[in-house]
Amino acid sequence: MLNRPHHVAWTVVVLLTVVLLNLPERAAGHAKFAISTLFLPLFGLVGSGQTLVEQGGATLATRRSLLQELDRLRRENQQLQLQALQGAAALRENDRLRQLLGWRTQTRWHTQAARVIARDPENWWRMVLIDRGSRDGLRPNLPVFTPDGLIGRVTDVGFSTAQVVFVGDPKCRVAVVVRETGEQGVITAPSAGVLDHRLVDLTHLPRNSALKPGQTVFTSGLGGVFPAGLPVGSVVDSRTVGYGLSTEARVNLFADTSRLAELLVLLP
Repeated sequence: MLNRPHHVAWTVVVLLTVVLLNLPERAAGHAKFAISTLFLPLFGLVGSGQTLVEQGGATLATRRSLLQELDRLRRENQQLQLQALQGAAALRENDRLRQLLGWRTQTRWHTQAARVIARDPENWWRMVLIDRGSRDGLRPNLPVFTPDGLIGRVTDVGFSTAQVVFVGDPKCRVAVVVRETGEQGVITAPSAGVLDHRLVDLTHLPRNSALKPGQTVFTSGLGGVFPAGLPVGSVVDSRTVGYGLSTEARVNLFADTSRLAELLVLLP
């Protein structure tokens, strides 16, 4: 049941309707115009509000789509960066393999390419594990090198892996010759320890040695393990030892084992 205010409102509406219906046509037109003028601002406000709501919804939809597009572009950019890194790594590996294959076609020796798969943390600069073993024809004491120069020799051999010690390790002494002077000596572990993994000592040189910095050192083939002609390194400096009875030198190795990824094993 309607309460009193609602009853009064309905009564007023009915009376106004009756009055408008009984007014002359000219007077009824003026009355309708006046009433519409009163409600016109309300209609305009409602229309403006509807327009703002529609514009706000469109703005929210546009912002949402922009955020989605931004997220898609961010993911795509990350994928492209990853692909670029993978491509650069593949190119570097391809260059190394091309260099190895080029060396294999030029050398007269029978070689087996291998990949470094592990390093010993306690002997990081002096030993690696490769992915070739007895099934590939490997055995202890086979020379190991890269196109840059001598690396070391094979020690322990398993069925599918083998251990390689580097030049400069006490277990890998190398008989060498200085190309410019013909002087022969032995590459040994550095007496000062591993201050630079590419520096080794050249010992057993004559007292009146004519060594100079920059002269090149190759394997002499006299040690029974390494064949003659493998590049080893270059002379850095020399000094007399043993109260002047002999000479020792420091040699910078050509091959950088810190970047070693692939190598060649010289097969018998």
